[in-house]
Amino acid sequence: MSRAQVKKTMTIMKNQCMPKNGVTNDKVGKIEQGVFLEDHDVMCYIACVYKFAQVVKNDRLDKDLIWKQIDILYPVEIREPVKKSVAKCILVQTNYEDGCEGIFRAAKCHYDDNPDNFIFP
Repeated sequence: MSRAQVKKTMTIMKNQCMPKNGVTNDKVGKIEQGVFLEDHDVMCYIACVYKFAQVVKNDRLDKDLIWKQIDILYPVEIREPVKKSVAKCILVQTNYEDGCEGIFRAAKCHYDDNPDNFIFP
């Protein structure tokens, strides 16, 4: 899939997760550009998107599940750089008791590490 196709596929998740977490596009519409609002509803929205993508197990991002989805969905040319960022950032979540915050911090780490290849609806 192209980057645009991946993003379009993820838009379905966005549309499901926004009302579930009481967030608006004003709060979550610029995550892909690095705007991560320090708001628990936003944190749980990000966790919801990843749950819909089937990469969360026991309220934590799961590296093996993420890598499978990367191999299926992501353009070939960005798969390895994205996997490197995931491997670097996935442990960040273990510093937080709250699952939503842990996933939020791991996602932000991934953006900070590799903004050019970060895809989020």
